[in-house]
Amino acid sequence: MSLTDKNFNTYEEFKKKQQQTDKILEYIDGIIYMSPSPSIKHQRISSFLHGELHHLLKNSGCEVFSAPTDVMFEQNENNSNKNKMVVPDLFVTCNPENFTENEYVGAPEFIIEILSPSNKSHDLVRKLNLYMEYGVKEYWIVDPMEKRIMIYTLDENEEVQFDLVNENEKATSRLFENFEIETKNLFFD
Repeated sequence: MSLTDKNFNTYEEFKKKQQQTDKILEYIDGIIYMSPSPSIKHQRISSFLHGELHHLLKNSGCEVFSAPTDVMFEQNENNSNKNKMVVPDLFVTCNPENFTENEYVGAPEFIIEILSPSNKSHDLVRKLNLYMEYGVKEYWIVDPMEKRIMIYTLDENEEVQFDLVNENEKATSRLFENFEIETKNLFFD
């Protein structure tokens, strides 16, 4: 994940830059970040997870979306910079009323990010903090380099719980209990 501009940008400046490029841009705390094109390994993992989630959620009232679908986080009372726009690799929502014509507004229930060497700190730190702050109930960070999945969930007390799923283990969602992934089926070379 690279910075497109190290200076503070208003949300209006971000939207203007977004309209002038076909690159994936994100906006967090006045900084614009640009995502590089994903690798083939990244896309295979994303496609696999999208297919599994789509099959699981069919007729449930929830839907899975993949990048590049914009997610706008709404302002909360603890944050003076109200606009934050991200593009998760995958997200699940059970609130179709939160869609505008071009974006999802609010915190999705479940987000999955797939690490690449260039976006590691962005997804592990910046996005983790953002997602937990805004109430994403479950966040999976899939790390193909280390062949593991880090699972962060918010419990009923808004406390963050953490699970680490290593190679040849099974990852199970706390939110969608029937969503289980055998890592041997996910991390293939």
